[in-house]
Amino acid sequence: MTAVHQEYCRWRVMMRSVLISFFVAVFSGAASVAAASEAGDEGTKLCTLRPLGEARDDTDQVEAAIAKCGHFGTTVFEPGEYNITRKMTWDLVSSRVDLHGYLSFKPDIPYWLNASNTYRVIFIQDQASWFVVTGRDFVLDAHASGGINGNGQPWWSYYATRTREDGDGRPVALTLSNVTRGVVRDFRIEAQPFWCNAVADSREVTYDGMYCNATNQDPAYAGQNIVPNTDGIDTYRSDKITLLRWDACISDKLLAKITCGDDCLAIKGNSTNLFVKDVTCRGGNGIAFGSLGQYVQFNDIVDNVVMEDLKMVRLDPQVQPNMGSGVYFKTWTGTVNGVPPTGGGGGGGFVSNVVTRNVSLDRVSRPIHIYQTNGGHSGDAPSTLQFSNLTFADWSGTSEGTLLVDIECSSAAPCPNMRFENVDITVVNGTAPTYTCVNVVSETGLPGCNVIGSA
Repeated sequence: MTAVHQEYCRWRVMMRSVLISFFVAVFSGAASVAAASEAGDEGTKLCTLRPLGEARDDTDQVEAAIAKCGHFGTTVFEPGEYNITRKMTWDLVSSRVDLHGYLSFKPDIPYWLNASNTYRVIFIQDQASWFVVTGRDFVLDAHASGGINGNGQPWWSYYATRTREDGDGRPVALTLSNVTRGVVRDFRIEAQPFWCNAVADSREVTYDGMYCNATNQDPAYAGQNIVPNTDGIDTYRSDKITLLRWDACISDKLLAKITCGDDCLAIKGNSTNLFVKDVTCRGGNGIAFGSLGQYVQFNDIVDNVVMEDLKMVRLDPQVQPNMGSGVYFKTWTGTVNGVPPTGGGGGGGFVSNVVTRNVSLDRVSRPIHIYQTNGGHSGDAPSTLQFSNLTFADWSGTSEGTLLVDIECSSAAPCPNMRFENVDITVVNGTAPTYTCVNVVSETGLPGCNVIGSA
């Protein structure tokens, strides 16, 4: 064998080894796990990922990296788009995730509507989730440059001519379930098909910077709200939840803006000790407490909530025609009408010790609203769920409607201690404002609105 032939054989062996290593890494999804290394004197695990490329499935490599480094390690996603094709859970313990890219969930509507392809970890209304984060003592930081792409436009256009119902299988974009001491920071969610976020059965969770954008791009539906149920976040059975900088500007990128066609924030049952600061809601219904009292067998309790520095912004009506309330509260009636997730009622409980402070309104329809007839019918029994100790302080801005305060409490649970401090809202067309107070036991700061009796 000549020297040239020997060199050629060695080259073939070397190239064969390189090609085998390349294809194993790519097609097994092990590229990132192979890149995982033990780093530092303390043995901290580090996993680094990069997208496999357009139309390639990243789910395996993402799950493998989290399995390796999600406990007592760090996982770094390099910039780019990671294609996710199935439901996914991250179990994070004493760890950190730096998400510089986007998790892009395939817009395969029939696939996701198959109940076996999503999780049902949110009890209320049997909502579906395609991505669940659970665990304790973790930080999930998207650095204002990463997060989730929900590819929502096909969903919105699909449902524009179909019936939407709670529990129908449209997935929540990001669900935190059974989390203790978790932080989600500078996270962006684009085009969520349904709720942007949910936190359930969790405690001591901080969202520090969140951007949710549900903006219709289909010209066939310009001027219509075809993005209902795209809530910014729904809280449920959770304690000590903090929402900060839901409208901050970092690296010249608007963060934590919420453009939606429904509730900007929705505080649902058994949400206690909440602190909310710096939130901008662009379109939709405003900030909701509820709905509550849907489940006859359970009491819904919402207690000790402070919200401050809130801003409601009405958008171009061709983009989003709705800007409902500043803050509103709603319960089901005292009569059971059907069964959840679409029906219900008859549940008890209370909402107490809620402060909303420094609220700016831009042409909302009805600034402050309480009603207890959600899902009800004429002749239903009144709700037994009571609102008390609600404070509305330092409200300013404009309303398109003349009815600025509409408090309609249940005759079975009249509302005590409704407090208004420095509420200065004007009607856009200059008409004199009106106020309605029904079944209000005591009220201060709003002369002429202390009325006892039924609507």
